[in-house]
Amino acid sequence: MKFSEIVQKLAIHLPDSPAVSRGDDPEITGVAAVDEATPGSLSYIEGGKFADRIAVTAATALILPMNPQLQQQASDRGIVWVATPEPRLLFAHAIALFYQPFRLPAGIHPTASVHPDATLGENVAIGAFVSIAQGVKIANNVCIHANVALYPDVEIGEGTVLHSHCTIHERTRIGKGCTIHAGAVIGSEGFGFVPSRAGWVKMEQSGYTVLEDRVEVGCNSNIDRPAVGETRIGENTKIDNLVQIGHGCKIGKNCVLAAQVGLAGGAKLGNNVILGGQVGVNNQVTVGDGVIASAKTGITSDVPPGAIVSGFPAIPNKQWLKTVVLSNRLPEIYQSLKQLQRLLGPKPN
Repeated sequence: MKFSEIVQKLAIHLPDSPAVSRGDDPEITGVAAVDEATPGSLSYIEGGKFADRIAVTAATALILPMNPQLQQQASDRGIVWVATPEPRLLFAHAIALFYQPFRLPAGIHPTASVHPDATLGENVAIGAFVSIAQGVKIANNVCIHANVALYPDVEIGEGTVLHSHCTIHERTRIGKGCTIHAGAVIGSEGFGFVPSRAGWVKMEQSGYTVLEDRVEVGCNSNIDRPAVGETRIGENTKIDNLVQIGHGCKIGKNCVLAAQVGLAGGAKLGNNVILGGQVGVNNQVTVGDGVIASAKTGITSDVPPGAIVSGFPAIPNKQWLKTVVLSNRLPEIYQSLKQLQRLLGPKPN
């Protein structure tokens, strides 16, 4: 594909009058990281701190920030380029020009088990050994890969993709354009037990699990349904691998949960919340809009909107950074105190 064709196809994501250096309009054969690029590759530079990469990259074309100095460096090396305020975002769109994920062709594999009462839309793809139970409703253009199990009373929205070995339990509603990755379990029973004199009594989990449009759930993550009411994941939220979301949780729109995050039952996240890897959120805790929690943060009480928190229990990030510096100096401080004690001599009787 010619570089000019790429720019044309990406035009919808570029400023109205984009800055472009087409050179002799070379052929672009693929995309690559700037350090791994070979001739024919398109790559990107996100900002000035990566300026030194321009001098050594073998990329034929670059996506650059709105930085005349970087643009001149690329031109001096004969590298064609296009500039945008968000190079990484444009590169994400560029990858899609060269790669599309594997998708099954429409149709039902002969080994799949589809209940006669299930409802299937148009252009649905159902892979080998899929099990679709009574009352399931599947919209148009859904792709279900091998070994997926759909329990009764499940609804799957248009264009959603269910990857191999994921399991969708009863009373689950999955919206349009969602992606559920391999091994994920959606709508499984919440961990609900009531203590009694005779021991723990199981509380049946009769609620619903709802994933709004364009939610993505990573491999081997679990989202539980509650005893009553619903567990709800907001539109365009992205959930990494190995994440546990307890029964009755409410997660807002455009949130990001990194690997091994755990939300106890009834936790609530606002919109645009970012939780780093291994963050834990206590039951019934509310995390406000726009909160960022760094990796391994333990959130045990409500967090106000816009806060950046770290540590266990969670405290403001700037305070946590000071605490870390101090804790690293504790051996030094201890030795200084011992030396001071020796200089002062023994305590008087």
